[in-house]
Amino acid sequence: MHIRGDHAELVVGGRLDVRSAADARSVLHSAVDSGDGDLVLDLAELDSWDATGLGVIMGAHRRAGRCGRRLVLREVPPQMQRLLVATRLHRILAIEGGAAGAAPSGESGVQILTKP
Repeated sequence: MHIRGDHAELVVGGRLDVRSAADARSVLHSAVDSGDGDLVLDLAELDSWDATGLGVIMGAHRRAGRCGRRLVLREVPPQMQRLLVATRLHRILAIEGGAAGAAPSGESGVQILTKP
């Protein structure tokens, strides 16, 4: 996993999972604490995340809120958008661009297909 950027925008790449969670949490918390306004996480280079990685994102979201900031996800890959919709976290997190963030009037914009 790699994270590059500053206190206003970070690019997250690789795998955000149990092995990288502690390092990611430290970088995200530092970015939240040292800036103001929106903190944008560009996830275009993110290959995958697990439940622990998603927990890191949610922790950064809560911390940003306590600091008067907003965590904004940008360029969320499609499979991760589907996970956010399935867990209903797309209703809590600010998502810029992509299907989950561009839907009108409460619709997710992501279609989850199931076999009958």
